[in-house]
Amino acid sequence: MKVLLVNPPRYNGVSVIREERCEVTERYSVLEPYSLLQIASLLRNDNHNVSFIDLNGLDMGYDTLKDKIERTKPDAVLFRFTPTTFDHDMKTASIAKELNSDIHTGGLCWTLHTLGSQVMNEAPDLDAYITDEYEVASPALINSWENGDNISPGAITKHGYGGNVEAIKDYDSLPLPAYDLLPNLDPYFVTAPAGQPFSILYTSKGCPFKCSFCTVAGTPLKMKSSQKIIEELRYLKEHYSLRTASFFDETFTFNRKRTEEVCRLLKEENLDIKWYCNTRAHLVDKELLEMMRSAGCRGVSFGIESGSQRILDSVGKNIKIDEAKNAIKWAKEAKIKTFCSFILGLPGENWESVSETMRFVKETLPTSAQFNVAVPYPGTKLYEDTYGKDVPNTDFRKLYQDSAVTGTAELTPDDLNNAREAAYRALYTSGRWWGSNLKHVITEPSDLDLAFRYALKIVNNFVFHKMKDAH
Repeated sequence: MKVLLVNPPRYNGVSVIREERCEVTERYSVLEPYSLLQIASLLRNDNHNVSFIDLNGLDMGYDTLKDKIERTKPDAVLFRFTPTTFDHDMKTASIAKELNSDIHTGGLCWTLHTLGSQVMNEAPDLDAYITDEYEVASPALINSWENGDNISPGAITKHGYGGNVEAIKDYDSLPLPAYDLLPNLDPYFVTAPAGQPFSILYTSKGCPFKCSFCTVAGTPLKMKSSQKIIEELRYLKEHYSLRTASFFDETFTFNRKRTEEVCRLLKEENLDIKWYCNTRAHLVDKELLEMMRSAGCRGVSFGIESGSQRILDSVGKNIKIDEAKNAIKWAKEAKIKTFCSFILGLPGENWESVSETMRFVKETLPTSAQFNVAVPYPGTKLYEDTYGKDVPNTDFRKLYQDSAVTGTAELTPDDLNNAREAAYRALYTSGRWWGSNLKHVITEPSDLDLAFRYALKIVNNFVFHKMKDAH
């Protein structure tokens, strides 16, 4: 089949991240649609003819999509969507149907995978919604359409659900994403346009931990080998002159031995790539962080969530406050930037626990901090605790991390929004915090450009946008 893969346009001028656990509007990051590139390579392996357009990355509108469809005349269009940009993204399917009603339309969105019937009911131009592992379900759907079948495993169609699919057990078996479909990496960056050319990579997917608020909690963990990771980085270096990579895994350092091997191979290959990763505070130590720094790591994102041990215990985070403090301390000592995310409004939150979070930030002084409000995403324990298991017609379009839709026993949604704004104000007006970052730049002058752009971002975001569409 001729298949067109689409990353829809930006939403009201704001960039959108449409990748599994990060299906959000994000004003200050433009990420390539890695999952669509991975699907493209898998479809090619099945001998399908694949074309691609990243309207979000290129900052183009739906007129460009119309031209693309008219030129390529696809048999099927697959695209990603998010809860809060749902109606906007669904124009992709509507445009395809307007141009040719015989075009098959399929959408991907992990966040809403437990609300498949509702998604299909509210998207009349969508023929199929892929709810399961996209590496398996997407090729299965295209192959089903080619064979004239109306039901496909891992997807909901207007004819019903095709049953579950098993996740790929050998993650190394995946072909390299179809990077050749990208003209270049020029549009892409995270937080601020510095250190380009830039790319994200998945070196693993899934998370065995069971935090009650997380959409990927308890999902099967699949890991690429260190050799496979280096192969992908080498390709990006040779073909795109990659300078900076962000390992987009939920928990990059889950397997310490693999992390050590990646660091060793990066140094042996001398690829000269700076990299960032996400992980949990209890899965790093001083020695490992120093090793990561020596291999090019320049930043680690920690999901701290709260400065209150009581709150962390209530959501099953299984991390101690002292572990979080040590992780930040050790990373800073290794000259690795620390990016810490916090969630205001988790079960049991009150003004005292909010204050504990602020005291934690003032004490540890991470390089950067994100303050989000708790979102009861469908399929999470937090959702069940908030609404119950069977809630018809959830208004998923309101699931923003910068605007609370629910409160706690002691705090209203407005309280949480005010707490979020106050947290950012306290951070951005802290002389100690600015001084800590200035000290880092003095010792790491290569970060001067990034620091300058980040400072401009802060002023623009806080003063003019009031932290909306920023996470």
